[in-house]
Amino acid sequence: MKAGLLFAAGIATAAAHPRRHQHPAKRQATEVDVVTVVDTVTALEPSVIVYVDGNGQAVSKSFYGAPATTPTDAPSSVAPSSYAEPTTESSSEAPPPAYSSSDSTPAPAPSFAPSSAPAPTSSSALSGDFSGYTLSYSPYNSDQSCKSQDQVNTDFNVISGYGMIRIYGTDCGQTATVLTAAKAKGMKLFAGVYDVNNVDAEVQLIINAANGDWSDFDTVAIGNEGVNDGRYSVGQVVSAIGTARSMLQAAGYSGKVVTVDTFVAMIANPQLCQASDYAAANCHAFFDGGVTAEDAGQFVLNQAQRVSEACGGKDTMITETGWPSDGETNGQAVPSPENQVAAVHSIRTAFSSNIVLFSAFNDKWKQNTASTFGAEQYWGIYGDAP
Repeated sequence: MKAGLLFAAGIATAAAHPRRHQHPAKRQATEVDVVTVVDTVTALEPSVIVYVDGNGQAVSKSFYGAPATTPTDAPSSVAPSSYAEPTTESSSEAPPPAYSSSDSTPAPAPSFAPSSAPAPTSSSALSGDFSGYTLSYSPYNSDQSCKSQDQVNTDFNVISGYGMIRIYGTDCGQTATVLTAAKAKGMKLFAGVYDVNNVDAEVQLIINAANGDWSDFDTVAIGNEGVNDGRYSVGQVVSAIGTARSMLQAAGYSGKVVTVDTFVAMIANPQLCQASDYAAANCHAFFDGGVTAEDAGQFVLNQAQRVSEACGGKDTMITETGWPSDGETNGQAVPSPENQVAAVHSIRTAFSSNIVLFSAFNDKWKQNTASTFGAEQYWGIYGDAP
């Protein structure tokens, strides 16, 4: 998960700290390797963004002009997106431009029917009806080992009640284990391909897990934030979507196929949503730095509207959004249990559907870093896994 690359308008020098997904490497029988990527993005002046790697070496530069206009209508209903392993080569296409919250104008009242979420008056924002929402879930223990079917089932005893569960890859046999647990709770599956460069093999694992029955699959996502990170070019992702769609359709799947990226990358590269069955964008108000927890829902709605407009009015889903319960303060964004409750409540007030809450449990298998404000492990709205 990560936010768009954000800095306040009118400030000549600023540093943005996009969140970096971490994902356990492909697992062998007795050995687990972890690849952690920490990049830094530095805005040198209001119209120039220089992207640097973890060693401070510039890898690319992009320019941006006037901000996009906020559409007058909220995106229409959609259904619901995955991980990609980092590479050492930068994309052949320029990364998306930076975006500032000051670029957006106040959005009109959402066309989504607001949910009946209760006021956040306790340590939990989890009462009420969650059947219209999707929840992201990762089946890893804190030592990065794979969770067993029994462990996944135990987790789902806590998180049942959602309409759908989003996963990010095929390692750990997770398509099958999560599908089994979700199906038992009456929830659909939002499956994912981890490595766009290995799309054939990963899609085949999804096909194997389905075993001819696609009734509990809603969406298959090909890649997650790969263009925003510079791991893949737009062309690579679009090609992978085509490959995946052909394989899935040949196996009897008639559901949705998308790629997921940040709202910034989606706006800058509408080819991503044009190749997808709907626009799937991640958006985290926490990383803007100028948004409080109480205003998280309106911020995310504004960006959903911008994505929909950039994609020609295409159906749009926010495929990650949430708030950390711990970590370091980022401007007006303060991580705390109380603010996590407030943010989830705000998001639920702005959206009654078309949203993926991030994440089910604290991801203790990840590594906290300064670039993620020490909050990488603390996005679980249900706290630690049972």
